Formats: sequence, C-alpha cells, structure tokens
Amino acid sequence: MEETVEDPPTSAVLLDHCHFSQVIFNSVEKFYVPGGDVTCYYTLTQHFIPRRKDWIGIFRVGWKTTREYYTFMWVALPADLRSESAKQQEVQFKAYYLPKDDEYYQFCYVDQDGVVRGASIPFQFRPENEEDILVVTTQGEVEEIEQHNKELCKENQELKDSCVSLQKQNSDLQAELHKKEEELETLKSTSKKSDQRAKAQKERWETELLRLKEENQKVSSENEKMGVRVDQLQAQLSTQEKEMEKLVQGDEEKTEQLELLKKENSQLLLTLTHQREQQKKLEQTVQEMKQEETTAKKKQQELTDENAGLSKTLSENKIICNVLQREKERLERENDLLKRENSRLLSYMGLDFDSLPYQAPTSDQGGAGQNPGLVFGNPYSGIQESSAPSLLGVRRCPTCKSGFADDLFDGAAEQRTQSLCLNCPICDKTFPAKEKQIFEDHVFCHTL
Repeated sequence: MEETVEDPPTSAVLLDHCHFSQVIFNSVEKFYVPGGDVTCYYTLTQHFIPRRKDWIGIFRVGWKTTREYYTFMWVALPADLRSESAKQQEVQFKAYYLPKDDEYYQFCYVDQDGVVRGASIPFQFRPENEEDILVVTTQGEVEEIEQHNKELCKENQELKDSCVSLQKQNSDLQAELHKKEEELETLKSTSKKSDQRAKAQKERWETELLRLKEENQKVSSENEKMGVRVDQLQAQLSTQEKEMEKLVQGDEEKTEQLELLKKENSQLLLTLTHQREQQKKLEQTVQEMKQEETTAKKKQQELTDENAGLSKTLSENKIICNVLQREKERLERENDLLKRENSRLLSYMGLDFDSLPYQAPTSDQGGAGQNPGLVFGNPYSGIQESSAPSLLGVRRCPTCKSGFADDLFDGAAEQRTQSLCLNCPICDKTFPAKEKQIFEDHVFCHTL
C-alpha cells in the first residue's frame, strides 16, 4: 500500500472508548528498534465493516482527538469480507516517518468519519539493549528493590489480565447492544408498517362508511326492501370494527414491548458506564505505579553520583598516600646513609656511636664550638681549644687527646644537616628533621 499526501479524515470532538473494540491489534511489541520499518497487524471483528477512507495512525499516548496523529497509513480493503483471511490485515510504516524520541505511542484505527474503532497497547521506539548503570547499594536494599519489583510485576500482570477481561466484557456488551439495537430497529420498522397498514385500513373503512351512508341516503326510500341488505352491511361493519380493535390492541402490545426494550437498553448503558469507571480507576493505578518507578530511578541516580564522588576522593587519598610513602622511603634511605656516614666518621675519629651521649641542640646555647645545625649536637663542645696560635682551630678528642681541625667537624655537620631536611612533596616547602610532626601536619592540610 502506497502512502499519499492527502490528509486523512479526522474529528476535533473528544472521543470516548465505546468503539475501541471493533478493531483489535495483534503482536504489538513493547518497543521497536529505531531505523527499521514497523509492521502493524490487526483483526477486524464481525461487527465492523471497513471503508475506503479508513486509516491507521500512530498517536502519542495522551491524545484527545484524531487530529493529534504523528503519522498514518491508508488501510487496504479486503476483496471478500466474509472470508477468514480478510479479518487478518496488516500495514507497514516506513522507518523514515517514525518518531525519533522515546515517548510512548499506540496504533489507532480511524474510519472515514474520523471515529476511532480500535487502539493498541502503548509501545516505545528505543534500542533493544541499553547501557548497564553501575549502582552501588547494600545487599538489603538490593533484596528490598527486587521484592518491590516482583510485587509491581505481579500487580501489573493482574492489572493486564483484568484489563483484557474488561475489554472482552466490553466487546461482548457491545455485540449484545448492537444486536438489541438491530432488534429494536426491526420492531420499529414492523410497528411503522403496522401503523401504516392500520391507517390505510382505517381510511378505507371511513371511505366505505361514507359510501355506505351515501348509499343509505339513496336507498332510504327503499328501506323496507333493502332492510335485509342494511342488516348485512351493519353486521359487516361490526366485524370490521372488531378487527380494527384487535389491530389497535396489537399495536398497544408492541408499544409496551418497545418500552421494555428501552428499559433493557438503559440498564445496559448503566452497566457500560460502571465498566468505564472501573477502567479509569485501573488507568489511575497504572499512572501511580509509573510515578513510583520514576522516584526509584531518581534515588538510584543519586546513589550513583554519591558513589562517584567517594571513588574520586578515595583515588585522591591513594595518590597522596603513595606520595607520602615514597617520601618516607626516601627519608629512610637518607637516614641510613647518614647513620653509615656518622658511624664512618666516628670510627675514623676512634669513637663508638653507642657510647656518645645524645644532646639536643637549643637556640640559647652559646659558644664558638657549638653548631646549632647538628641534629645530634656536637659531642666535642666541652673540649678546650688549644692556645697555640694557628690558622685553623684545633679540637682534641676527649679519649685519646688527638687534635682535629674545626673545619672537618663543621663540614660534616653541615652536610648532614642539609640531608636531614624534610621537603613537602606538594608545595616543596622545607622543614628541619626535628620538626617532623609539623611537617606531617602540613602535608595533611593539603588533603583537606
């Protein structure tokens, strides 16, 4: 079937659902993959006869009139409406004219008067496989969500079954109503024909009565001779009047029967109204379930965002931890080197490292022989300098009284002081080795 540019017949009147069961859509998917043609299968019921200007449109869910269609295709008329194959029809929508968003749509069969005769279940146009979203939740929340989803699926299935049952009942009621309407039309036609016959008979009787009166006036002079004839005519008139009374009585019975049919029709309309109210309640329940599902999705997205922020913070802490670990290893290596250098110098001077007393340097200690840059202090600060004149000062070992130049101790102390400084791995700020706690607090402030 080829598509034409001619606009389909529509209506601006708000529609109800009383005729939606005359055309039934089959094999409607929950979603269709974008970029491909879509084939729509539908079945014509025995109470519906298609016409040349009928069409099938794709409507966004929530439409009010048939003018709100997104796209449409003309339907093909079957060659033989009485055959079973003619009831099963299909129409194909090209991919170029299909919607590109992920809103819900449905097929609707519209006749040439702009009246909807059938509507399908909603569907979407979206890819078959969507990207999985990583959601970090606790095991209890996962079990609670799964249980809630199972309950929702079960309730949704019950609603679907109830909806199918209501649609079937609606179809049966429509068929019965159509049958009653046909019987009512037949009775009306019969009653009209009876009224016409009675009226014609009455006119004939009135005409005959006038003729008889005229005849009676003409033969009044021959009344005695024609008395027997008059009696016969009167008897014939009485018989005809009785027949007329019988016809009138039959017409009254038919009128009563028509009133009974009207009452039955009113009861059927009340039943149909009740069914529509139940269907509206079911639709409202489905809408509430959709809102709950949207709220659950928003909560999952919030948990995902929070998890991403925690992962980013953890990565930054790991980087800082690795930097501090490397700095610690570097300082330990430098400390080992300084210990070995100190041991070597002490061995060179003939002193034992373990036997030296530890003396922490202070800022208020004076004297030319004390170097404030040494971490472990100067073990030779108490040794008296030689009074002999020399270009370089001489210090003596307190054990063996050997003399050493001052620049030997000062150079080694300065080298060791420079190697024991702590450098911040983030801002390159330098701290003395004795201010290790201040250095660690400074590095920790960078992580806040």
